[in-house]
Amino acid sequence: MEKIPRPEYPRPQFERKAWQNLNGEWEFYIDWCNTGGERKIYEQDTLEGEQKIIVPFCPESPLSGIEFTDFMPAVWYAKNVQITQEQLQGHVILHIGACDYETHVYVNGQKIGKHVGGYTSFSFDIVEALKEGENRIVIQAIDDIRSGKQPSGKQGTYYNPDGIVYTRTTGIWQTVWLEFVAENYLSSVKVNATNLSGKVLLNAKLNAYVKNAKLKVEVSFEGEKLLEEIFGVDGVENNYAIDVAPVYLWEAGKPNLYDIKYTLLVDKKEVDKVESYFGIRRIDIDGYKILINGKSVFQRLVLDQGYYPEGIITAPTDGDLRKDIENSLRLGFNGARLHQKVFEERFLYYADKMGYLVWSEYATWGMDLGDYQALHTFLPQWLESVERDYNHPCIIGWCPHNET
Repeated sequence: MEKIPRPEYPRPQFERKAWQNLNGEWEFYIDWCNTGGERKIYEQDTLEGEQKIIVPFCPESPLSGIEFTDFMPAVWYAKNVQITQEQLQGHVILHIGACDYETHVYVNGQKIGKHVGGYTSFSFDIVEALKEGENRIVIQAIDDIRSGKQPSGKQGTYYNPDGIVYTRTTGIWQTVWLEFVAENYLSSVKVNATNLSGKVLLNAKLNAYVKNAKLKVEVSFEGEKLLEEIFGVDGVENNYAIDVAPVYLWEAGKPNLYDIKYTLLVDKKEVDKVESYFGIRRIDIDGYKILINGKSVFQRLVLDQGYYPEGIITAPTDGDLRKDIENSLRLGFNGARLHQKVFEERFLYYADKMGYLVWSEYATWGMDLGDYQALHTFLPQWLESVERDYNHPCIIGWCPHNET
């Protein structure tokens, strides 16, 4: 049986039970002239060249099995996936943690969608293109790091790494996975937990409006249930307030976290259940001081660039993400500025769990943000990263532009 690399659940702040990890061996093809779309290779039974790659590692990395470090204008991935009739009863969401840079997704020869941005997570509902039995997923990634029109971060625009720019990343570099949900489901819940008295605001979004729906919210701390409330659902987007007591604040070195469970009920029947967590903490600015929960905190931060010899910008194992934070704490630091890269969600999960302060940054190197076209490219991509990581209490600052 194939050993799946990076087998852990990739989104620990919004976790469901029914999912399938698609990491592992995929077919791979370097499209030197970027003509594969015109030739409709997404309709072929096998990709040209018959190379294999290990996802989620980029083709430049040793762990991918490719380890090719020249410029690749476009690459293709393909994998055959078995789907059961039971899995087709609701929606099937294809998630891609990150793929650099312009991604096109096909299922059984049908174009599903496109995403632009090499550092942010995205997903597509692919159920309409699926059938019971074997299904073929094909992914194309177009990457022109030398164009100056896309965020490059620390990726070098010359053949060899030089100085403070490193090996490039082309294509998929985070987990690819399927999620199986019902006809009606929660698409997101944004948590505002900055009120130190324990009033927590929830912004819950559904995939579509449904009548006779309610949302059950349960909160616990270290296994002890503190709250259970059932709210009405009046539309696709709903706002709720809950009062959490007692209040345990999240801060550096004291990672107090509440577990929260959301259950969507339709006609009193459970149709979706999501497990998550949150931390209560507040950030204020007082002159040159940054206050966390009203107290001035001296930030002893490392500049973490998130590169690994074997995986490039993908951690070889989940344990490597945790180890980076453990080593930083052991050396006396209390946080990190995450430099020119949007880190994997599981890094932020460990930062939340270990009381590690984080400045989240976007990979804006390679772009002239004084140019309106560059700003038009950058802004929606950065906002995607803010939307994805909004609920993490470890993030105490957002750095959209490098040192400006």
